[in-house]
Amino acid sequence: MYTLKKSLGQHFLKDENICRKIIDALQQKKFTQLLEVGPGGGAITKYLIQLPGIDFKAVELDEEKVTYLQATYPELKDRIINQSFLDIEAPFTGSFAVIGNFPYNISTQILFKVLDWRQQVPWLVGMFQKEVAQRVAAKEGSKVYGVISVLIQAFYKVDYLFDVSENSFNPPPKVKSGVISLTLRDDVPAMLSEKHFFTLVKAAFNQRRKTLRNATRSLFSDTALQDDIFNKRAEQLSIDDFARLTFNMKTN
Repeated sequence: MYTLKKSLGQHFLKDENICRKIIDALQQKKFTQLLEVGPGGGAITKYLIQLPGIDFKAVELDEEKVTYLQATYPELKDRIINQSFLDIEAPFTGSFAVIGNFPYNISTQILFKVLDWRQQVPWLVGMFQKEVAQRVAAKEGSKVYGVISVLIQAFYKVDYLFDVSENSFNPPPKVKSGVISLTLRDDVPAMLSEKHFFTLVKAAFNQRRKTLRNATRSLFSDTALQDDIFNKRAEQLSIDDFARLTFNMKTN
């Protein structure tokens, strides 16, 4: 068997109904290459390796889990990358789907890495701490709408699929979980540049209690700042609003 490592934020899924719901959600899109992040004890993996016609790989940092998985599922020989997901290069050429019961302590970093890989990752189904899943899926006007909501939704359509009880895990975490899907958008809003967009969004939410005018004053000319939209706070702006504003930003 294997041991649970708190240092790696390990909570292993044990609810087979939830495992099957995640697999069903994954199969709503077509793909031929698939990467699982953090297979752990193989709760989802045992279903993934049965999917026909799929080139499957997994990335797992914990060497003990790699040994266990390879012993339990011989099909995984040469298919497990024993590294942190945050350190690897894209494991496939061409497009691939991503799935995972993502380690909660690095879940935001995982999302930003997927964002970097978005030209290769059109489809993701993942389980996150419920609070993180809700933030990623949040719409403008919500108190949890923030940087990660805007940056992910600018490039992906986000769907909140279902909640997962803490009792579905061993050991039970102290928080609830949520499963979301990300589908790459083919209608990304026009923006001056991704760099300008990221800079604006981060500046706006860094001082989210302030009006946009006060939070982003250094990024715009005095003339541009006269627009009424700058009377709003960051959480009141849509993704399209942020994208549109990049064209008025200082370019030097």
